Amino acid sequence: MFRYDYPFDPTHGYDLSALLAITAPPEPEGFATFWRNLYGRARSMTVAPVLREISSPCSQTRAFEVEFDSLDGVRIKGWLTRPRDDRVERGAVVSHGYGGRDGPDFHLPLARTALIFPCARGISRSACADVPGDPDAHVLHGIERRETYVHGGCAADTVWCAASALLDLFPMVTGRLDYLGISFGGGIGALALPWDERFRRAHLNVPSFGHHPLRLSMPCVGSGESVRRYQHRTGQALETLRYFDAAVAARHMRIPVHVAAARFDPAVPPPGQFAIYNALAGSKELFPLQAGHFDHAGTAAEHARLLDALAYFFGHD
Repeated sequence: MFRYDYPFDPTHGYDLSALLAITAPPEPEGFATFWRNLYGRARSMTVAPVLREISSPCSQTRAFEVEFDSLDGVRIKGWLTRPRDDRVERGAVVSHGYGGRDGPDFHLPLARTALIFPCARGISRSACADVPGDPDAHVLHGIERRETYVHGGCAADTVWCAASALLDLFPMVTGRLDYLGISFGGGIGALALPWDERFRRAHLNVPSFGHHPLRLSMPCVGSGESVRRYQHRTGQALETLRYFDAAVAARHMRIPVHVAAARFDPAVPPPGQFAIYNALAGSKELFPLQAGHFDHAGTAAEHARLLDALAYFFGHD
């Protein structure tokens, strides 16, 4: 498909028909209860959002730094944008990949929308002493127990508490709240969204954390490689990861979901991405990408087509 110098095949031998046949692993006992309880804790919080306006490179958009409270006493920071002149009619939570982010996105095709761009604990503006910022260390933080694994806190940071902060600031978007997440943010979104009735639609782009038993057998250049090596060394990762499998969580998703899943991806093995899409229980749309986490001659054109697809998907009431 592409020329590459990785010591493994980023398709892992799957063609599109094989990818579409992947099913999610079994759901562990107490999975839904674990997530509902975690969500309940996040929803019970007063998140106390604070805004500080900053310079915007876009004449039609106002930009702000934002911060709010999340689980475990963590103060989450990020950005927020809103139309400069148009009224706000919709809201969107936009998460990031494991590389973090250094500012808001101004290219998303979402008109009359207030968008919040939270940084997960330990990452970018939410850097802190207690959580490592390096992806290879971050993905292992607290993995010894499901109650301490960092991805539970990240679900609160970048989905539930971020939504609460946005709705506190813009209560008029209640009932018109969407989610967009890429890679890390796509996987965390798949884990967190099924339990939160406030969201209307979601887009997951090359989502991570799908089908951990498969992921642990597949080399990659993303954070999953750190987990794979930890499992090989200790044999202890999977017991926790069974409760953080985005494909298992997708079975509980009922809102319409748009998924951009890659057939070739050196960072997030494609079988995990498609396992999430295949397991989705509600209305779903697939945008097959030629490649994820890999620049190629068709990247720009494919990205432009994806933005058109998102404008159409999120334009539906």
